[in-house]
Amino acid sequence: MPHSQSEWDAKHRLAAEAPPSEPASIVCELLPLLPRGPALDIACGIGRHALLLASRNQHVAAVDYSGVALGILEVRAHGQHVRVKRGDGFHPPGRHLHGGLELIHTNLEEAQLPEHGYDLILCIQYLQRSLFPQMVRALRPDGVLLLETFTQAQMEFSGGPQNPAFLLESGELRQAFPMLRVLFYRELRAGVGIASLVAKKPAKGS
Repeated sequence: MPHSQSEWDAKHRLAAEAPPSEPASIVCELLPLLPRGPALDIACGIGRHALLLASRNQHVAAVDYSGVALGILEVRAHGQHVRVKRGDGFHPPGRHLHGGLELIHTNLEEAQLPEHGYDLILCIQYLQRSLFPQMVRALRPDGVLLLETFTQAQMEFSGGPQNPAFLLESGELRQAFPMLRVLFYRELRAGVGIASLVAKKPAKGS
């Protein structure tokens, strides 16, 4: 897995030469059930999920460390007639925003997510444990987190990250968000080692 910004830029340039990747199956399957308010796509890459959410007129803050990835996403968004603006950092989105992408170029290791900013947070194939508490704070009451990434079982298969530091231990993700109510959890070990979590922030007073 790339570590530096230049390595991520090179990875995304190669990805842009291929046909666009399909969104993760869990996102497609659950899409009708996911909140339609302001969303945050963490480590969005070239935007397969951000564009999917934006296609249903949802405002999406798409954040990535790679400026190349965000540039590719911007071109693809314009091709799909999705409004795009470049952000200069995280700002709490208004409740009544309608559609469009806000592209945020930042180092997630140094980022500060806005408190109570989003009704939906996606984090797919990216693991940064230091962001876990921030994700909880960034959700609004009744907001939903959908997180899916590789487990240490991935070391048994080709492709994907192989460094244990970037792989979840078995059962780790299920215990990682004690302040949220788990709606769905699974671990797969068939050609890929991956864990998936959907969890909801309790409403105020509940």
